[in-house]
Amino acid sequence: MSTENAKKPSVLFVCVHNAGRSQMAAAFLTTLGEGRIEVRSAGSQPADTVNPAAVEAMAELGIDMSAEIPKVLTTEAVKESDVVITMGCGDTCPIFPGKRYEDWELADPAGQGVDSVRPIRDDIKARIEELIASLTPAAT
Repeated sequence: MSTENAKKPSVLFVCVHNAGRSQMAAAFLTTLGEGRIEVRSAGSQPADTVNPAAVEAMAELGIDMSAEIPKVLTTEAVKESDVVITMGCGDTCPIFPGKRYEDWELADPAGQGVDSVRPIRDDIKARIEELIASLTPAAT
């Protein structure tokens, strides 16, 4: 069986500032997906830096997001993704047929300390685990 030629599913996480929720989701999917899923994140009004409390909360789980930089949302990123997930922040994406769109209602970590970010992080992790299960065939 040649699975090497099969196209990896791709996911785009979108949040207005691409500084907290979408960055945490992308970091979890990159780590937990073990290279089986292409990961992107972006925002319509990207911040200058990733939320330090989000970086700290992820570091507690051994995931380093310190080098990540918020990116601007492009139509191409949406076109190239199989699944587009907005983070409950009211951001809208161009709609293309044949794509799976989800909106995850998540609290906003902006301006919050790490104690407030941890439950958001844990909610995102649980959703990422479900997403991976839905996108990758079960290991035999």
